[in-house]
Amino acid sequence: GDYGCTFTYSAQGGTNEQWQMNVGVSEDNGLFSCSIWRPQGKSYLFFTQFKAEVKGAKIEYAMAYSQAAVGAQSDIPLKQEEFEITETAVSHREGKFRFELSKLMIVAKTPRDEL
Repeated sequence: GDYGCTFTYSAQGGTNEQWQMNVGVSEDNGLFSCSIWRPQGKSYLFFTQFKAEVKGAKIEYAMAYSQAAVGAQSDIPLKQEEFEITETAVSHREGKFRFELSKLMIVAKTPRDEL
């Protein structure tokens, strides 16, 4: 539709890692969500950079994780200084990012036509 999510990255290592990407829109079309993650939990890729961008919506909430939840383990968030969030993108912070990424979540607000 009117919304999109793009994930660009560069990474080294890892063999045949399975990743998933989900996009969704709330019933009232007010929120758009985009998630990128490795269902097996921790990724062994060495990420040198990453960026997730949304089109047609403004980011309300975003979080990046070094490890995704699997079994009894929970998500482990990146430290706040490792990544940055703008109105339309979540990306690594040069010099601060520690090269680990296993999950990225974005919730964005869609523009509303005022009545």
